[in-house]
Amino acid sequence: MTDFTHFNQQGRAKMVDISAKTETVRTAIAQSSITVSEQIYKQITNQQIKKGDVLAVAQVAGIMAAKKTSDIIPMCHPLSLSGVDISFSWTTSDGDADYKLIIEVEVKTKGSTGVEMEALTAASVCSLTIYDMCKAVDKGMVIGPTFLKVKTGGKNGDYHRAN
Repeated sequence: MTDFTHFNQQGRAKMVDISAKTETVRTAIAQSSITVSEQIYKQITNQQIKKGDVLAVAQVAGIMAAKKTSDIIPMCHPLSLSGVDISFSWTTSDGDADYKLIIEVEVKTKGSTGVEMEALTAASVCSLTIYDMCKAVDKGMVIGPTFLKVKTGGKNGDYHRAN
């Protein structure tokens, strides 16, 4: 009936059968960002946000999100993740009053399907958690872009985003 992989012969949604796919080590690195005011930047870096340590909470939220991706993205397979690592770095432009927090998430597994969605979900939830924890100070924060940087493993081969 259709060439779409996530629909059955009746045209209804289905989860793709990956049982015949070879298990390989698979990794994905995703990036997101959140642009904040100088006031929020100073409060985060000096641990003055009233809700607590923003980056520590965002890191835990991101890890939890990676583990729960299949619960919120309908066609994702539940995966046993081998590792989730999240790092943060700040950037700013000369003369710019805004500060950008870069969030990078690396997710690994050994399995029959990739971990791109887990990495992207984790990066997104990190930025959303930061927004939630800082919105009392300033609601003008901007999230994104969020994108896949690297993917390894699987039959389709590796992917490396060209800046």
